[in-house]
Amino acid sequence: MDHNPAHVGAYQYPDASGHFGPYGGSFVSETLTYALENLKAAYAHYQHDPEFLEEFHYELKHFVGRPSPVYHAKRWSHEIGGAQIFFKREDLNHTGAHKINNVIGQALLAKRMGKPRVIAETGAGQHGVATATICARFGLECVVYMGAEDVKRQVQNVYRMKLLGATVVPVESGSKTLKDALNEAMRDWVTNVENTFYIIGTVAGPHPYPMMVRDFQSVIGNECIEQMPQMTGRQPDYVMACIGGGSNAMGIFHPYLAHPETRLIGVEAAGEGIATGKHSASLSGGSPGVLHGNRTYLLQDENGQIIETHSVSAGLDYPGVGPEHAWLKDSHRAEYVSVTDGDAIKAFHDCCRIEGIIPALETSHAIAYAVQFAKTLPKDKIILVNLSGRGDKDMHTVQEYDKHGSAHH
Repeated sequence: MDHNPAHVGAYQYPDASGHFGPYGGSFVSETLTYALENLKAAYAHYQHDPEFLEEFHYELKHFVGRPSPVYHAKRWSHEIGGAQIFFKREDLNHTGAHKINNVIGQALLAKRMGKPRVIAETGAGQHGVATATICARFGLECVVYMGAEDVKRQVQNVYRMKLLGATVVPVESGSKTLKDALNEAMRDWVTNVENTFYIIGTVAGPHPYPMMVRDFQSVIGNECIEQMPQMTGRQPDYVMACIGGGSNAMGIFHPYLAHPETRLIGVEAAGEGIATGKHSASLSGGSPGVLHGNRTYLLQDENGQIIETHSVSAGLDYPGVGPEHAWLKDSHRAEYVSVTDGDAIKAFHDCCRIEGIIPALETSHAIAYAVQFAKTLPKDKIILVNLSGRGDKDMHTVQEYDKHGSAHH
């Protein structure tokens, strides 16, 4: 078996045990093993089921508004004078981000598995909002775990979730952010496994989640593969996306794995700078370890204790990353870079003023790198950026940052 994913068609990950090379897998308590086996069986049964797929695509079209367009950032590209920058407009989806794609897929599974109660964890609140939205749409009970710190940072999204009928549980343990919310959600699931479906919002966690979330999010890249030749006559030279856990990136990267001429670049949050230790760049500044049920790159100290992360954007503030990204990094099929808070904020403002699009702060990291990189390339090169979400939720953070030069929580 050829393990080099750069060879087209050789990329059959994950394997049966949920591993991407040495990463991934399922490191959970025995109680959860039972739940995951059930989920794995249900997903294996439905992932190619015509009726399931038809309902999935119906919801994506009529509820979410897909396909989302690809947009040429013409004015900005012209000002830069280098490569042409294109945006995949996931910010135009109902609820304002890519998160909804995956949530619909998992909620349809929950319905078919007869689980009336859904739980989720959320950082920036986008996944929580998407989950609350779909639970309202399908009449499911919804409980969202959110770090107390993030509840303060993302007041608007908390209120949106409550309006949609969800119960939001602030988590007071640890650093009071996403990783702690994940821990609480896992505890809830163990306790209520009979009637509860756990919707994970990113390509991390125990198998089958990294694979399942990737598959549902691949709608992004699959659309691009059709849209780009229509717009430009060919596929892009570079595809870029921001990375927290990495689902928006995996969603656009995965279909492009079969196109070796397209380079994949993931952009992490360098926070106040990798050297300061105040960042969230697991792939650039971390090492392999086990967290939340899978083996992947983590931000940890020499004793394997998870260290606190920092990013101006709540959605990138996570000490790990999806295991498939860890494998793509090691196998050099994708490359991973990082962008500081300051550069992301600058790109946020530029995007607003030059293109009339207010991007999420997460996305602003990818845009910042695309702009820097475009300057080094000739005009006929094409960069496609996954514009993973809109920035309404980040107004307050940007305001604070502009006032104080950093985001005070």
